[in-house]
Amino acid sequence: MQGSANSRRLHQKRPRIKLDSEEYAIIRNLVLERDGWRCQECGSMKNLQVHHIKRRSQLGGDLMRNLITLCNSCHGKCHGRRSHQL
Repeated sequence: MQGSANSRRLHQKRPRIKLDSEEYAIIRNLVLERDGWRCQECGSMKNLQVHHIKRRSQLGGDLMRNLITLCNSCHGKCHGRRSHQL
């Protein structure tokens, strides 16, 4: 039984960097400013959102290097949604 306990320990996820809502709001605004308040995919300046390049579920943290500005439509495409579902 000890062998399985050790193997579980070896496969634990490393913690990701997750900010509280106030800190995330600051980072979000920094990302929007860095990206010139434009979608980095299509250039739109409307309905902007900040997208995690590496998903949080895949240990993508709330770090500037992991965040990019996308419009609602392009963000939906990243997640496999069609424009009429948005």
